[in-house]
Amino acid sequence: MNLSEKFRETLSSVLPIMAIVLLLSFTVAPLGAELNIRFLVGGVLLIFGLTLFLAGVDLGILPIGERSGAALTAKKSLPLLLCVSFVIGVMVTIAEPDVQVLADQIRSVAPSVNKWSLVFMIAAGIGLFVVLGLVRTMLSLKLKYLLVVSYIIVFVLAFCCPASFQGVAFDAGGATTGPMTVPFIMALGVGVAAVRSKTNAPTKGQGGTQSDDSFGLTGIASIGPVAAVCLYGMILSALGDGEAAQTAATAGESGEAVSGLWVFLHLLPEELKEVSMALLPLILMFAAFQLFLLKMPPVQVQRMVMGLVYSFIGLVVFLVGVNGGFMPAGRRLGEILGGGAATYGGLHIALLTAVGVLFGAVVVMAEPAVWVLTEQVEQVSGGTIQRRVMLIALSAGVAVSIGLSMLRVFYGFSLWCILIPGYVLALALTFFCPSLFVGIAFDSGGVASGPMTSTFILSFTLGAAAAAGNGSATAAFGVIALVAMTPLIAIQILGIMFKIKSKKKGA
Repeated sequence: MNLSEKFRETLSSVLPIMAIVLLLSFTVAPLGAELNIRFLVGGVLLIFGLTLFLAGVDLGILPIGERSGAALTAKKSLPLLLCVSFVIGVMVTIAEPDVQVLADQIRSVAPSVNKWSLVFMIAAGIGLFVVLGLVRTMLSLKLKYLLVVSYIIVFVLAFCCPASFQGVAFDAGGATTGPMTVPFIMALGVGVAAVRSKTNAPTKGQGGTQSDDSFGLTGIASIGPVAAVCLYGMILSALGDGEAAQTAATAGESGEAVSGLWVFLHLLPEELKEVSMALLPLILMFAAFQLFLLKMPPVQVQRMVMGLVYSFIGLVVFLVGVNGGFMPAGRRLGEILGGGAATYGGLHIALLTAVGVLFGAVVVMAEPAVWVLTEQVEQVSGGTIQRRVMLIALSAGVAVSIGLSMLRVFYGFSLWCILIPGYVLALALTFFCPSLFVGIAFDSGGVASGPMTSTFILSFTLGAAAAAGNGSATAAFGVIALVAMTPLIAIQILGIMFKIKSKKKGA
């Protein structure tokens, strides 16, 4: 475990956002001294908390994911593998910080939505589609056909659920694939694919069966939360609360009775309780795995326990920083810029959109997971697809996505105007793109929508929606979905370019 490396990764992710916010605060959108200080303190807590959390994931959570996947597959019992994988998917999603933050954001604008019922629905969706993804791996099913069928079902469900939950549902798909869920699911998938390869003897070299099967599980899993939240919205609608998320987006700060830096201490007991509830099922699952499945030696168990302790402390500090300073500043910044746009229009709307575009470009360029992804694609393509090209493509795509979200807040056009053409294009590309790149592309959908998107960008958009004066937060939700959709298209286009260049070299 390298704490200094994790610290540098987190610092590079958070500092650009902090610099832009402070620059705006001292120029066109003054936040005030108190909120600026809270933002700075919240940013520092976020950096240290996320550093500890990610170190704990590497130390104690990733190894058990790989060992569990390999051990379950080695037992050659498909029902056991699928049942335990469902439980794993549910438990790690409950502990996912991005899911906790998204649920708090939704609850802030829709008090009638129960946070934990929403979290459990999202977790069940992840668990179910993790099982579906592992079935695909075990049976060597074509990823593109599974994706097409799954997204058709999801869009049907989305059209049937209340309009106020449609953006929330697609946001859940992007937010769920965060720093806890993605590494664990990928580790589980790698463990299953590795054991399977020993018995199925895949072809060697790039593009072999093993390489193809190693990607795609996260992309499949991210579909589950979308379907689950659509079903949740339909259930609330049947119970008479279907328009819960139409509540005015002014409730987020209403309950804040504590001012100054005391707000961080005020939040600490609540976050300790929330994180304990989130991690307890994961701890119990680990204990059961150790007793009945893994039976690791004491030294390895000690490492796992230490990793869980780091994750617990880090998650508490992260959430205190996010809720105490980072999200309130983002929301207020959105309100100031959005208020100017709503009052004066014209250049002020252009300014808000430009700030959104800038945030989009910075967020994706600063996300550590994006750098890991681009390095992976560069290696897979043998250097044909350069990291610099990928970074430019992803940065431009995410920037446009957030810019469109800002315009949608004010002009009120439907989310479907962007999502439907975007996903039709992404799914159509699967029939022309090499299968390896299809898996990487859909896995990477959650890479761009990391902690900064789930915390700051969504808060910023909620603030702008509140200032727009339309009395609804519905327009704010969907921004994470648009960010998550960008890599699906960008990476597949690069994959097709790689295919064309490979054919030219072979000619």
